[in-house]
Amino acid sequence: MNKLFLLFSHNLTYEQKTEAEYRFKIDEFIYLPEKLQYKWSNIPPEGEMEDNYLTEFKEFLLKNRDKENYVLIQGDFGVTYSMVNWCFKNGFIPIYSTTKRIYNSIQREDKSTTNIHVFKHVNYRLYKKEY
Repeated sequence: MNKLFLLFSHNLTYEQKTEAEYRFKIDEFIYLPEKLQYKWSNIPPEGEMEDNYLTEFKEFLLKNRDKENYVLIQGDFGVTYSMVNWCFKNGFIPIYSTTKRIYNSIQREDKSTTNIHVFKHVNYRLYKKEY
């Protein structure tokens, strides 16, 4: 069974799910448990990252792995970098989603401006192992 673990702050779009099923033969999408999802989505920006901050995520991945284990990793740059490297060392396949940004600015009669940003999934990319 091929699994896709989701280490990011959003729900998958239809396009993301469809591409993962077709391209990577994903059978199961694994969202983080609520506590871990909150922790991933609210990484503190202050100070240095504690060495053990990622321990629970790593334990969750190891506990739930199967044959082919993809991990969609997006978020805080430092945490993403650490988890991508950890995935390579532990037999997981780290990926990320590329998006096209569509921007529209609307001038209102009251002279205010409303900016609309639409993000549309384009495709997945494999993180590259650099050594």
